[in-house]
Amino acid sequence: MYVTIAVLIAVLVLLVLDATGPDMIFGAALIVLLFGGIISPEEALSGFSNRGMITVGLLFIVSRAVENTGAFQLLADRFLSTGPGSLRALMVRMMIPVTVLSAFLNNTPIVTIFAPTVRQWTTERRLAASKFLLPLSYASIFGGVLTLIGTSTNLVVHGLLIENGFEGFGFFEVARAGLPIAVVGYLYLVLVGQRLLPSRNDVMTEMETMPREYFIEMRVPENSPLIGRTVEQARLRNLQGVYLTDIERGDLHLGPVTPDRRLAPEDRLFFAGRTDGVADLVAMTGLVPVDQETLAIDTRRIRRHLVEVVLSAGAPCVGRTVKQSNFRSLYDAAVVALSRHGERVQGRLGDIDLKAGDTLVLLTRGGFVRKYRFSRDFLLVSPLVRIAPEVSGKSRFALATVTAMILLSAFGGHLPTIGGEQVDMFYAAAAAALVLVLGRVITPNEAREAIRWDVLITIGAAFGVSRALFNSGVAQMVSQGMVNLMTPFGTIGALVAVYFVTSIFTEIITNNAAAALMFPVALVTAIGLGVAPTPFMIAVAMGASASFATPIGYQTNLIVQGPGGYRFRDFLRVGIFLNILTGIAGVTAIVLWYGLE
Repeated sequence: MYVTIAVLIAVLVLLVLDATGPDMIFGAALIVLLFGGIISPEEALSGFSNRGMITVGLLFIVSRAVENTGAFQLLADRFLSTGPGSLRALMVRMMIPVTVLSAFLNNTPIVTIFAPTVRQWTTERRLAASKFLLPLSYASIFGGVLTLIGTSTNLVVHGLLIENGFEGFGFFEVARAGLPIAVVGYLYLVLVGQRLLPSRNDVMTEMETMPREYFIEMRVPENSPLIGRTVEQARLRNLQGVYLTDIERGDLHLGPVTPDRRLAPEDRLFFAGRTDGVADLVAMTGLVPVDQETLAIDTRRIRRHLVEVVLSAGAPCVGRTVKQSNFRSLYDAAVVALSRHGERVQGRLGDIDLKAGDTLVLLTRGGFVRKYRFSRDFLLVSPLVRIAPEVSGKSRFALATVTAMILLSAFGGHLPTIGGEQVDMFYAAAAAALVLVLGRVITPNEAREAIRWDVLITIGAAFGVSRALFNSGVAQMVSQGMVNLMTPFGTIGALVAVYFVTSIFTEIITNNAAAALMFPVALVTAIGLGVAPTPFMIAVAMGASASFATPIGYQTNLIVQGPGGYRFRDFLRVGIFLNILTGIAGVTAIVLWYGLE
Protein backbone atom coordinates (compact mmCIF):
# COMPACT_ATOMS: atom_id res chain seq x y z
CA MET A 1 0.00 0.00 0.00
CA TYR A 2 2.78 2.41 0.93
CA VAL A 3 4.45 2.04 -2.46
CA THR A 4 1.17 2.89 -4.20
CA ILE A 5 0.58 5.88 -1.93
CA ALA A 6 4.09 7.17 -2.62
CA VAL A 7 3.61 6.73 -6.38
CA LEU A 8 0.21 8.44 -6.23
CA ILE A 9 1.63 11.42 -4.33
CA ALA A 10 4.51 11.68 -6.82
CA VAL A 11 2.07 11.59 -9.75
CA LEU A 12 -0.07 14.34 -8.24
CA VAL A 13 2.93 16.56 -7.43
CA LEU A 14 4.48 16.15 -10.88
CA LEU A 15 1.14 16.86 -12.59
CA VAL A 16 0.56 19.98 -10.50
CA LEU A 17 4.10 21.24 -11.17
CA ASP A 18 3.71 20.39 -14.87
CA ALA A 19 7.17 18.81 -14.66
CA THR A 20 6.64 16.92 -17.91
CA GLY A 21 3.77 15.57 -20.00
CA PRO A 22 1.02 13.49 -18.31
CA ASP A 23 1.89 10.59 -20.64
CA MET A 24 5.44 10.43 -19.28
CA ILE A 25 4.27 10.79 -15.67
CA PHE A 26 1.66 8.04 -15.87
CA GLY A 27 3.96 5.84 -17.96
CA ALA A 28 6.70 6.09 -15.33
CA ALA A 29 4.20 5.43 -12.54
CA LEU A 30 2.95 2.35 -14.36
CA ILE A 31 6.48 0.93 -14.64
CA VAL A 32 7.21 1.57 -10.94
CA LEU A 33 3.96 -0.15 -9.92
CA LEU A 34 4.73 -3.06 -12.23
CA PHE A 35 8.19 -3.64 -10.77
CA GLY A 36 6.78 -3.11 -7.29
CA GLY A 37 4.52 -6.10 -7.80
CA ILE A 38 1.37 -4.05 -7.31
CA ILE A 39 0.00 -4.92 -10.75
CA SER A 40 0.69 -7.81 -13.11
CA PRO A 41 1.98 -7.32 -16.67
CA GLU A 42 -1.51 -8.17 -17.95
CA GLU A 43 -3.05 -5.48 -15.75
CA ALA A 44 -0.37 -2.97 -16.74
CA LEU A 45 -1.08 -3.52 -20.43
CA SER A 46 -4.86 -3.91 -20.22
CA GLY A 47 -5.49 -0.20 -20.62
CA PHE A 48 -3.76 -0.13 -24.01
CA SER A 49 -6.23 -2.64 -25.43
CA ASN A 50 -9.25 -1.08 -23.74
CA ARG A 51 -12.15 -0.40 -26.04
CA GLY A 52 -12.72 3.09 -24.66
CA MET A 53 -9.11 4.12 -25.21
CA ILE A 54 -9.07 2.82 -28.79
CA THR A 55 -12.38 4.58 -29.47
CA VAL A 56 -10.76 7.88 -28.45
CA GLY A 57 -8.02 7.26 -31.02
CA LEU A 58 -10.54 6.48 -33.77
CA LEU A 59 -12.48 9.65 -32.98
CA PHE A 60 -9.30 11.71 -33.43
CA ILE A 61 -9.22 10.45 -37.02
CA VAL A 62 -12.91 11.22 -37.58
CA SER A 63 -12.56 14.77 -36.21
CA ARG A 64 -9.45 15.46 -38.29
CA ALA A 65 -11.22 14.27 -41.44
CA VAL A 66 -14.15 16.63 -40.86
CA GLU A 67 -11.76 19.47 -40.05
CA ASN A 68 -9.83 18.86 -43.28
CA THR A 69 -12.94 19.48 -45.36
CA GLY A 70 -13.46 22.98 -43.94
CA ALA A 71 -16.89 22.00 -42.63
CA PHE A 72 -16.18 23.45 -39.17
CA GLN A 73 -15.03 26.75 -40.68
CA LEU A 74 -18.09 26.88 -42.94
CA LEU A 75 -20.46 26.30 -40.02
CA ALA A 76 -18.64 28.90 -37.92
CA ASP A 77 -18.88 31.53 -40.66
CA ARG A 78 -22.57 30.84 -41.31
CA PHE A 79 -23.63 30.94 -37.67
CA LEU A 80 -21.68 34.12 -36.97
CA SER A 81 -22.60 36.02 -40.12
CA THR A 82 -26.15 36.89 -39.08
CA GLY A 83 -27.30 40.35 -38.09
CA PRO A 84 -26.79 42.42 -34.92
CA GLY A 85 -28.25 41.74 -31.50
CA SER A 86 -27.65 42.32 -27.80
CA LEU A 87 -24.45 41.08 -26.20
CA ARG A 88 -26.32 38.23 -24.53
CA ALA A 89 -28.07 37.22 -27.77
CA LEU A 90 -24.78 37.26 -29.66
CA MET A 91 -23.15 35.11 -26.99
CA VAL A 92 -25.88 32.48 -27.21
CA ARG A 93 -25.75 32.57 -31.03
CA MET A 94 -22.04 31.83 -30.88
CA MET A 95 -22.30 29.14 -28.19
CA ILE A 96 -25.11 26.99 -29.60
CA PRO A 97 -23.31 25.58 -32.67
CA VAL A 98 -20.16 24.96 -30.60
CA THR A 99 -22.14 23.00 -28.01
CA VAL A 100 -23.94 20.93 -30.64
CA LEU A 101 -20.75 20.10 -32.54
CA SER A 102 -18.80 19.32 -29.36
CA ALA A 103 -21.41 16.76 -28.33
CA PHE A 104 -20.41 14.57 -31.27
CA LEU A 105 -16.85 15.54 -32.25
CA ASN A 106 -13.59 16.31 -30.48
CA ASN A 107 -13.99 19.80 -29.04
CA THR A 108 -10.33 20.83 -29.38
CA PRO A 109 -10.41 21.30 -33.20
CA ILE A 110 -13.83 22.93 -32.92
CA VAL A 111 -12.51 25.61 -30.55
CA THR A 112 -9.34 25.91 -32.64
CA ILE A 113 -11.44 26.70 -35.74
CA PHE A 114 -14.00 28.94 -34.01
CA ALA A 115 -11.50 31.03 -32.00
CA PRO A 116 -10.04 33.09 -34.90
CA THR A 117 -13.48 33.34 -36.50
CA VAL A 118 -14.94 34.72 -33.27
CA ARG A 119 -12.07 37.23 -32.99
CA GLN A 120 -12.69 38.53 -36.50
CA TRP A 121 -16.44 38.57 -35.86
CA THR A 122 -16.04 40.66 -32.71
CA THR A 123 -13.58 43.04 -34.37
CA GLU A 124 -16.03 43.73 -37.19
CA ARG A 125 -18.74 44.56 -34.64
CA ARG A 126 -16.35 46.53 -32.39
CA LEU A 127 -17.00 44.12 -29.50
CA ALA A 128 -14.55 42.78 -26.91
CA ALA A 129 -13.33 39.35 -27.96
CA SER A 130 -12.70 38.57 -24.28
CA LYS A 131 -16.48 38.61 -23.78
CA PHE A 132 -16.85 35.67 -26.15
CA LEU A 133 -13.75 33.47 -26.24
CA LEU A 134 -14.07 32.06 -22.72
CA PRO A 135 -17.77 31.27 -23.29
CA LEU A 136 -16.60 29.60 -26.53
CA SER A 137 -14.45 27.19 -24.50
CA TYR A 138 -17.19 26.67 -21.92
CA ALA A 139 -19.74 25.96 -24.67
CA SER A 140 -17.52 23.16 -26.00
CA ILE A 141 -17.37 21.68 -22.48
CA PHE A 142 -21.17 21.86 -22.20
CA GLY A 143 -21.39 19.88 -25.42
CA GLY A 144 -18.88 17.34 -24.16
CA VAL A 145 -21.06 16.33 -21.21
CA LEU A 146 -24.10 15.58 -23.37
CA THR A 147 -23.02 12.34 -25.05
CA LEU A 148 -20.71 9.38 -24.55
CA ILE A 149 -18.36 10.65 -27.28
CA GLY A 150 -18.53 14.32 -26.33
CA THR A 151 -15.24 14.11 -24.46
CA SER A 152 -12.54 11.51 -24.03
CA THR A 153 -13.20 11.60 -20.28
CA ASN A 154 -16.61 9.98 -20.75
CA LEU A 155 -15.00 7.23 -22.82
CA VAL A 156 -12.29 6.72 -20.18
CA VAL A 157 -14.88 6.12 -17.44
CA HIS A 158 -16.97 4.01 -19.85
CA GLY A 159 -13.92 1.86 -20.64
CA LEU A 160 -13.02 1.45 -16.96
CA LEU A 161 -16.54 0.29 -16.18
CA ILE A 162 -16.41 -2.39 -18.89
CA GLU A 163 -12.93 -3.47 -17.81
CA ASN A 164 -14.22 -4.05 -14.27
CA GLY A 165 -17.13 -6.17 -15.42
CA PHE A 166 -19.89 -3.56 -15.40
CA GLU A 167 -22.09 -2.29 -18.19
CA GLY A 168 -20.80 0.89 -19.79
CA PHE A 169 -22.69 4.12 -20.49
CA GLY A 170 -25.38 4.37 -23.13
CA PHE A 171 -24.83 6.98 -25.83
CA PHE A 172 -27.00 9.65 -24.18
CA GLU A 173 -26.88 8.34 -20.60
CA VAL A 174 -24.47 11.01 -19.37
CA ALA A 175 -26.95 13.66 -20.60
CA ARG A 176 -29.06 12.86 -17.54
CA ALA A 177 -26.61 15.02 -15.63
CA GLY A 178 -24.95 16.75 -18.57
CA LEU A 179 -28.06 18.49 -19.89
CA PRO A 180 -28.87 20.20 -16.57
CA ILE A 181 -25.19 21.20 -16.32
CA ALA A 182 -25.33 22.76 -19.80
CA VAL A 183 -28.64 24.56 -19.12
CA VAL A 184 -27.40 26.01 -15.80
CA GLY A 185 -24.12 26.93 -17.47
CA TYR A 186 -25.88 28.83 -20.25
CA LEU A 187 -28.12 30.68 -17.78
CA TYR A 188 -25.16 31.63 -15.59
CA LEU A 189 -23.06 32.95 -18.50
CA VAL A 190 -25.92 34.91 -20.01
CA LEU A 191 -27.28 36.41 -16.78
CA VAL A 192 -24.18 36.73 -14.58
CA GLY A 193 -20.98 35.53 -16.24
CA GLN A 194 -21.23 38.04 -19.06
CA ARG A 195 -20.79 40.83 -16.49
CA LEU A 196 -17.80 39.11 -14.86
CA LEU A 197 -15.94 38.57 -18.13
CA PRO A 198 -13.24 41.19 -18.79
CA SER A 199 -13.51 43.69 -21.63
CA ARG A 200 -10.12 44.28 -23.20
CA ASN A 201 -10.69 45.27 -26.81
CA ASP A 202 -11.77 48.90 -26.39
CA VAL A 203 -8.88 50.60 -28.17
CA MET A 204 -8.69 53.91 -26.36
CA THR A 205 -9.16 52.44 -22.88
CA GLU A 206 -6.69 49.65 -23.52
CA MET A 207 -4.06 51.94 -24.97
CA GLU A 208 -4.15 54.31 -22.01
CA THR A 209 -4.86 52.12 -18.97
CA MET A 210 -4.46 48.40 -19.75
CA PRO A 211 -1.40 46.30 -20.56
CA ARG A 212 -1.03 46.10 -24.33
CA GLU A 213 -2.26 43.03 -26.07
CA TYR A 214 0.80 42.53 -28.29
CA PHE A 215 4.48 43.38 -27.92
CA ILE A 216 6.03 44.22 -31.31
CA GLU A 217 9.60 45.06 -32.25
CA MET A 218 10.45 46.81 -35.55
CA ARG A 219 13.69 48.10 -37.07
CA VAL A 220 14.56 51.17 -39.18
CA PRO A 221 16.73 49.79 -42.05
CA GLU A 222 19.67 51.71 -43.57
CA ASN A 223 17.68 52.69 -46.67
CA SER A 224 14.47 53.66 -44.87
CA PRO A 225 12.71 56.85 -46.09
CA LEU A 226 11.82 57.50 -42.44
CA ILE A 227 15.43 58.28 -41.44
CA GLY A 228 15.70 61.89 -40.24
CA ARG A 229 11.97 62.29 -39.82
CA THR A 230 10.34 62.88 -36.47
CA VAL A 231 7.99 60.33 -34.95
CA GLU A 232 5.08 62.62 -35.80
CA GLN A 233 6.26 63.18 -39.42
CA ALA A 234 6.65 59.42 -39.85
CA ARG A 235 3.00 59.04 -38.74
CA LEU A 236 3.97 56.79 -35.86
CA ARG A 237 2.21 58.94 -33.27
CA ASN A 238 -1.43 58.20 -34.03
CA LEU A 239 -1.40 54.67 -35.38
CA GLN A 240 -4.68 52.77 -35.31
CA GLY A 241 -4.54 49.98 -32.74
CA VAL A 242 -0.83 50.22 -31.82
CA TYR A 243 1.24 52.52 -29.61
CA LEU A 244 4.96 53.37 -29.83
CA THR A 245 6.35 52.72 -26.34
CA ASP A 246 10.14 52.96 -26.72
CA ILE A 247 13.04 53.49 -29.15
CA GLU A 248 16.35 51.73 -28.64
CA ARG A 249 19.43 53.33 -30.24
CA GLY A 250 22.57 51.36 -29.51
CA ASP A 251 22.64 50.98 -25.72
CA LEU A 252 20.26 53.90 -25.14
CA HIS A 253 16.52 53.73 -24.50
CA LEU A 254 14.81 56.92 -25.65
CA GLY A 255 11.37 56.34 -24.13
CA PRO A 256 8.92 57.73 -23.31
CA VAL A 257 8.83 58.71 -26.97
CA THR A 258 8.06 62.35 -27.80
CA PRO A 259 6.51 63.48 -31.12
CA ASP A 260 9.68 65.41 -32.12
CA ARG A 261 12.08 62.47 -31.65
CA ARG A 262 13.91 61.89 -34.97
CA LEU A 263 14.53 58.41 -36.33
CA ALA A 264 18.03 57.13 -37.13
CA PRO A 265 19.33 54.11 -39.05
CA GLU A 266 19.09 50.81 -37.14
CA ASP A 267 16.80 52.26 -34.49
CA ARG A 268 14.72 49.57 -32.85
CA LEU A 269 11.11 50.62 -32.25
CA PHE A 270 8.96 48.89 -29.63
CA PHE A 271 5.19 48.94 -30.05
CA ALA A 272 2.21 47.52 -28.22
CA GLY A 273 -1.27 46.98 -29.60
CA ARG A 274 -3.95 44.80 -31.16
CA THR A 275 -3.78 42.10 -33.81
CA ASP A 276 -5.13 44.25 -36.64
CA GLY A 277 -2.66 46.98 -35.69
CA VAL A 278 0.19 44.47 -35.92
CA ALA A 279 -0.77 43.66 -39.52
CA ASP A 280 -0.83 47.36 -40.49
CA LEU A 281 2.47 48.07 -38.76
CA VAL A 282 4.34 45.16 -40.35
CA ALA A 283 3.17 46.26 -43.79
CA MET A 284 4.29 49.87 -43.23
CA THR A 285 6.91 51.29 -45.63
CA GLY A 286 10.18 52.22 -43.96
CA LEU A 287 10.00 49.75 -41.07
CA VAL A 288 10.76 46.03 -41.07
CA PRO A 289 10.31 43.29 -38.48
CA VAL A 290 13.62 42.54 -36.79
CA ASP A 291 13.97 39.29 -38.72
CA GLN A 292 12.15 40.04 -41.97
CA GLU A 293 15.16 40.21 -44.26
CA THR A 294 15.99 36.58 -43.55
CA LEU A 295 12.65 35.59 -45.04
CA ALA A 296 12.74 37.93 -48.04
CA ILE A 297 8.97 38.44 -48.03
CA ASP A 298 7.50 40.97 -50.46
CA THR A 299 6.26 43.81 -48.22
CA ARG A 300 3.29 44.48 -50.50
CA ARG A 301 1.98 40.98 -49.82
CA ILE A 302 3.13 40.77 -46.22
CA ARG A 303 -0.39 40.58 -44.75
CA ARG A 304 -0.96 37.22 -46.40
CA HIS A 305 2.09 35.82 -44.64
CA LEU A 306 1.12 36.77 -41.08
CA VAL A 307 0.00 33.87 -38.91
CA GLU A 308 -1.15 33.82 -35.30
CA VAL A 309 -0.18 30.81 -33.14
CA VAL A 310 -0.63 29.80 -29.49
CA LEU A 311 2.27 27.82 -27.99
CA SER A 312 1.49 24.46 -26.39
CA ALA A 313 3.24 23.19 -23.27
CA GLY A 314 5.07 20.64 -25.39
CA ALA A 315 6.62 23.10 -27.84
CA PRO A 316 10.45 22.82 -27.83
CA CYS A 317 10.81 26.61 -27.59
CA VAL A 318 8.86 26.89 -24.31
CA GLY A 319 11.15 27.89 -21.46
CA ARG A 320 13.72 29.31 -23.90
CA THR A 321 14.09 32.61 -25.72
CA VAL A 322 13.37 33.04 -29.41
CA LYS A 323 17.12 33.16 -30.05
CA GLN A 324 17.99 30.17 -27.88
CA SER A 325 15.35 27.99 -29.52
CA ASN A 326 16.45 28.95 -33.06
CA PHE A 327 12.79 29.64 -33.74
CA ARG A 328 13.33 30.88 -37.29
CA SER A 329 15.36 27.82 -38.29
CA LEU A 330 12.97 25.48 -36.53
CA TYR A 331 9.78 26.77 -38.19
CA ASP A 332 11.08 28.92 -41.08
CA ALA A 333 9.16 31.83 -39.55
CA ALA A 334 10.06 35.08 -37.78
CA VAL A 335 8.40 36.16 -34.53
CA VAL A 336 6.90 39.61 -35.12
CA ALA A 337 4.78 40.09 -32.00
CA LEU A 338 4.07 38.43 -28.66
CA SER A 339 1.04 38.54 -26.36
CA ARG A 340 1.01 37.07 -22.86
CA HIS A 341 -2.63 37.28 -21.66
CA GLY A 342 -2.41 40.82 -20.38
CA GLU A 343 1.06 40.75 -18.84
CA ARG A 344 3.53 43.47 -19.82
CA VAL A 345 6.68 41.95 -21.30
CA GLN A 346 10.05 43.66 -21.14
CA GLY A 347 13.20 43.57 -23.28
CA ARG A 348 13.93 42.66 -26.86
CA LEU A 349 11.57 40.29 -28.55
CA GLY A 350 14.33 37.75 -29.19
CA ASP A 351 15.37 37.72 -25.51
CA ILE A 352 11.97 37.00 -23.93
CA ASP A 353 11.50 33.54 -22.39
CA LEU A 354 8.54 31.92 -24.13
CA LYS A 355 5.77 30.29 -22.07
CA ALA A 356 2.95 27.84 -22.80
CA GLY A 357 -0.13 29.81 -23.82
CA ASP A 358 1.86 32.70 -25.34
CA THR A 359 0.27 34.03 -28.51
CA LEU A 360 2.72 34.90 -31.29
CA VAL A 361 2.28 36.65 -34.62
CA LEU A 362 4.67 35.07 -37.11
CA LEU A 363 5.91 36.25 -40.49
CA THR A 364 5.95 33.04 -42.52
CA ARG A 365 6.46 31.65 -45.97
CA GLY A 366 3.61 30.18 -47.98
CA GLY A 367 2.44 26.81 -46.75
CA PHE A 368 3.14 27.41 -43.05
CA VAL A 369 -0.51 26.99 -42.01
CA ARG A 370 -0.87 23.79 -43.98
CA LYS A 371 2.37 22.38 -42.56
CA TYR A 372 1.85 23.29 -38.90
CA ARG A 373 -1.94 23.37 -38.63
CA PHE A 374 -1.96 20.11 -36.70
CA SER A 375 1.46 20.43 -35.05
CA ARG A 376 1.63 19.45 -31.38
CA ASP A 377 3.78 22.55 -30.84
CA PHE A 378 0.81 24.89 -31.32
CA LEU A 379 -2.66 24.89 -29.80
CA LEU A 380 -3.88 27.31 -32.44
CA VAL A 381 -2.61 28.19 -35.92
CA SER A 382 -4.60 30.90 -37.68
CA PRO A 383 -3.74 33.15 -40.64
CA LEU A 384 -4.59 36.81 -39.97
CA VAL A 385 -6.02 37.06 -43.48
CA ARG A 386 -8.66 34.35 -43.77
CA ILE A 387 -10.33 32.97 -46.90
CA ALA A 388 -13.89 31.75 -46.54
CA PRO A 389 -14.25 28.02 -47.29
CA GLU A 390 -16.64 26.65 -49.88
CA VAL A 391 -19.03 23.73 -49.60
CA SER A 392 -17.52 20.66 -51.24
CA GLY A 393 -18.56 17.10 -51.90
CA LYS A 394 -16.07 15.92 -49.29
CA SER A 395 -17.65 18.20 -46.67
CA ARG A 396 -21.07 16.66 -47.28
CA PHE A 397 -19.62 13.16 -47.34
CA ALA A 398 -17.75 13.69 -44.06
CA LEU A 399 -20.78 15.15 -42.29
CA ALA A 400 -22.98 12.32 -43.59
CA THR A 401 -20.46 9.77 -42.30
CA VAL A 402 -20.38 11.40 -38.87
CA THR A 403 -24.19 11.46 -38.77
CA ALA A 404 -24.28 7.76 -39.63
CA MET A 405 -21.69 7.06 -36.91
CA ILE A 406 -23.83 8.84 -34.32
CA LEU A 407 -26.99 6.98 -35.34
CA LEU A 408 -25.16 3.65 -35.39
CA SER A 409 -23.73 4.16 -31.90
CA ALA A 410 -27.02 5.45 -30.47
CA PHE A 411 -29.24 2.68 -31.89
CA GLY A 412 -26.71 -0.12 -32.36
CA GLY A 413 -28.38 -2.08 -29.57
CA HIS A 414 -31.34 -2.71 -31.88
CA LEU A 415 -29.17 -4.16 -34.66
CA PRO A 416 -28.00 -7.77 -35.05
CA THR A 417 -24.99 -8.61 -32.92
CA ILE A 418 -21.49 -9.04 -34.36
CA GLY A 419 -19.77 -12.14 -32.99
CA GLY A 420 -22.24 -12.12 -30.12
CA GLU A 421 -21.55 -8.46 -29.23
CA GLN A 422 -23.82 -5.47 -29.65
CA VAL A 423 -22.81 -2.71 -32.03
CA ASP A 424 -21.55 0.17 -29.87
CA MET A 425 -19.47 3.33 -30.15
CA PHE A 426 -16.30 1.35 -30.81
CA TYR A 427 -17.80 -0.34 -33.88
CA ALA A 428 -19.35 2.93 -35.10
CA ALA A 429 -16.11 4.92 -34.75
CA ALA A 430 -14.07 2.17 -36.43
CA ALA A 431 -16.49 2.03 -39.36
CA ALA A 432 -16.55 5.84 -39.72
CA ALA A 433 -12.73 6.10 -39.68
CA LEU A 434 -12.45 3.38 -42.34
CA VAL A 435 -15.09 4.98 -44.58
CA LEU A 436 -13.42 8.40 -44.35
CA VAL A 437 -10.01 6.94 -45.28
CA LEU A 438 -11.43 4.87 -48.16
CA GLY A 439 -13.43 7.91 -49.31
CA ARG A 440 -10.15 9.89 -49.45
CA VAL A 441 -11.44 12.54 -47.07
CA ILE A 442 -8.30 11.87 -45.04
CA THR A 443 -5.15 10.10 -46.20
CA PRO A 444 -3.58 7.23 -44.25
CA ASN A 445 -0.64 9.49 -43.31
CA GLU A 446 -2.98 12.21 -42.07
CA ALA A 447 -4.93 9.60 -40.09
CA ARG A 448 -1.75 8.49 -38.35
CA GLU A 449 -0.78 12.10 -37.61
CA ALA A 450 -4.28 12.87 -36.29
CA ILE A 451 -3.98 10.42 -33.41
CA ARG A 452 -2.88 12.12 -30.19
CA TRP A 453 -0.54 9.40 -28.98
CA ASP A 454 0.28 11.35 -25.82
CA VAL A 455 -3.40 11.34 -24.85
CA LEU A 456 -3.76 7.62 -25.59
CA ILE A 457 -0.62 6.75 -23.61
CA THR A 458 -1.92 8.80 -20.69
CA ILE A 459 -5.26 7.01 -20.79
CA GLY A 460 -3.76 3.54 -21.21
CA ALA A 461 -1.23 4.02 -18.41
CA ALA A 462 -3.83 5.65 -16.14
CA PHE A 463 -5.95 2.49 -16.42
CA GLY A 464 -3.04 0.53 -14.93
CA VAL A 465 -2.53 3.07 -12.14
CA SER A 466 -6.26 2.90 -11.42
CA ARG A 467 -6.01 -0.89 -11.11
CA ALA A 468 -3.10 -0.48 -8.68
CA LEU A 469 -5.28 1.64 -6.40
CA PHE A 470 -7.69 -1.33 -6.23
CA ASN A 471 -5.04 -4.01 -5.73
CA SER A 472 -3.17 -2.16 -3.00
CA GLY A 473 -6.23 -1.24 -0.98
CA VAL A 474 -5.65 2.51 -1.36
CA ALA A 475 -9.00 3.00 -3.10
CA GLN A 476 -10.77 1.12 -0.29
CA MET A 477 -8.99 3.18 2.37
CA VAL A 478 -9.84 6.52 0.75
CA SER A 479 -13.40 5.38 0.08
CA GLN A 480 -13.93 4.27 3.67
CA GLY A 481 -12.62 7.59 4.93
CA MET A 482 -14.95 9.45 2.58
CA VAL A 483 -17.95 7.33 3.61
CA ASN A 484 -17.19 7.80 7.32
CA LEU A 485 -16.82 11.56 6.84
CA MET A 486 -20.09 11.82 4.92
CA THR A 487 -22.06 9.32 7.04
CA PRO A 488 -24.41 12.01 8.42
CA PHE A 489 -25.34 12.87 4.85
CA GLY A 490 -25.75 9.31 3.55
CA THR A 491 -25.37 8.27 -0.08
CA ILE A 492 -26.08 11.78 -1.37
CA GLY A 493 -23.27 13.19 0.75
CA ALA A 494 -20.84 10.59 -0.65
CA LEU A 495 -21.96 11.44 -4.19
CA VAL A 496 -21.38 15.15 -3.56
CA ALA A 497 -17.91 14.38 -2.21
CA VAL A 498 -17.00 12.23 -5.23
CA TYR A 499 -18.17 14.90 -7.67
CA PHE A 500 -16.39 17.86 -6.11
CA VAL A 501 -13.16 16.04 -5.26
CA THR A 502 -13.01 14.97 -8.91
CA SER A 503 -13.73 18.55 -9.97
CA ILE A 504 -10.90 19.90 -7.80
CA PHE A 505 -8.50 17.28 -9.18
CA THR A 506 -9.47 18.24 -12.72
CA GLU A 507 -8.56 21.88 -12.19
CA ILE A 508 -5.02 20.98 -11.18
CA ILE A 509 -4.11 17.71 -12.96
CA THR A 510 -6.32 17.66 -16.13
CA ASN A 511 -9.53 15.78 -16.85
CA ASN A 512 -8.49 12.29 -17.94
CA ALA A 513 -6.01 11.93 -15.08
CA ALA A 514 -8.65 13.00 -12.55
CA ALA A 515 -11.18 10.52 -13.94
CA ALA A 516 -8.77 7.59 -13.88
CA LEU A 517 -7.60 8.30 -10.32
CA MET A 518 -11.10 8.88 -8.90
CA PHE A 519 -12.73 5.92 -10.65
CA PRO A 520 -11.61 3.22 -8.15
CA VAL A 521 -12.50 5.43 -5.17
CA ALA A 522 -15.98 6.09 -6.57
CA LEU A 523 -16.54 2.44 -7.46
CA VAL A 524 -15.55 1.15 -4.02
CA THR A 525 -17.68 3.87 -2.40
CA ALA A 526 -20.75 2.83 -4.41
CA ILE A 527 -20.23 -0.85 -3.63
CA GLY A 528 -19.70 -0.09 0.07
CA LEU A 529 -22.96 1.85 0.19
CA GLY A 530 -24.80 -0.94 -1.58
CA VAL A 531 -25.87 1.14 -4.60
CA ALA A 532 -25.34 0.70 -8.33
CA PRO A 533 -22.06 2.23 -9.52
CA THR A 534 -23.56 4.08 -12.52
CA PRO A 535 -24.63 7.29 -10.70
CA PHE A 536 -21.20 7.56 -9.06
CA MET A 537 -19.48 6.94 -12.38
CA ILE A 538 -21.52 9.68 -14.04
CA ALA A 539 -20.50 11.97 -11.17
CA VAL A 540 -16.84 11.19 -11.89
CA ALA A 541 -17.28 11.79 -15.63
CA MET A 542 -19.11 15.08 -15.09
CA GLY A 543 -16.77 16.31 -12.36
CA ALA A 544 -13.76 15.56 -14.56
CA SER A 545 -15.26 17.25 -17.64
CA ALA A 546 -16.85 20.37 -16.15
CA SER A 547 -13.60 22.32 -15.74
CA PHE A 548 -14.10 26.08 -15.74
CA ALA A 549 -11.91 27.61 -13.01
CA THR A 550 -8.38 27.23 -14.42
CA PRO A 551 -6.80 27.26 -17.89
CA ILE A 552 -4.91 24.01 -17.22
CA GLY A 553 -7.89 21.82 -16.36
CA TYR A 554 -9.12 21.58 -19.94
CA GLN A 555 -7.17 22.18 -23.14
CA THR A 556 -9.84 24.39 -24.74
CA ASN A 557 -9.42 26.83 -21.84
CA LEU A 558 -5.71 27.08 -22.62
CA ILE A 559 -6.43 27.60 -26.33
CA VAL A 560 -8.50 30.75 -25.70
CA GLN A 561 -6.33 32.15 -22.88
CA GLY A 562 -3.82 33.86 -25.18
CA PRO A 563 -6.18 35.12 -27.91
CA GLY A 564 -8.62 36.38 -25.28
CA GLY A 565 -5.93 38.07 -23.20
CA TYR A 566 -7.21 36.29 -20.09
CA ARG A 567 -5.33 36.21 -16.82
CA PHE A 568 -5.49 33.32 -14.38
CA ARG A 569 -7.77 35.33 -12.12
CA ASP A 570 -10.28 35.78 -14.94
CA PHE A 571 -10.82 32.02 -15.00
CA LEU A 572 -11.19 31.98 -11.20
CA ARG A 573 -13.62 34.90 -11.12
CA VAL A 574 -15.94 33.44 -13.75
CA GLY A 575 -15.26 29.73 -13.34
CA ILE A 576 -15.45 29.02 -9.61
CA PHE A 577 -19.11 30.00 -9.39
CA LEU A 578 -19.78 28.08 -12.60
CA ASN A 579 -18.09 24.98 -11.14
CA ILE A 580 -20.25 25.19 -8.02
CA LEU A 581 -23.54 25.85 -9.82
CA THR A 582 -23.05 23.17 -12.47
CA GLY A 583 -21.91 20.74 -9.75
CA ILE A 584 -25.12 21.33 -7.80
CA ALA A 585 -27.16 20.91 -10.98
CA GLY A 586 -25.35 17.72 -12.00
CA VAL A 587 -25.52 16.07 -8.56
CA THR A 588 -29.20 17.02 -8.13
CA ALA A 589 -30.03 15.51 -11.52
CA ILE A 590 -28.19 12.27 -10.67
CA VAL A 591 -29.96 12.00 -7.31
CA LEU A 592 -33.40 12.54 -8.82
CA TRP A 593 -32.85 10.33 -11.86
CA TYR A 594 -31.49 7.34 -9.94
CA GLY A 595 -33.62 7.81 -6.81
CA LEU A 596 -30.71 8.04 -4.37
CA GLU A 597 -31.42 8.70 -0.71
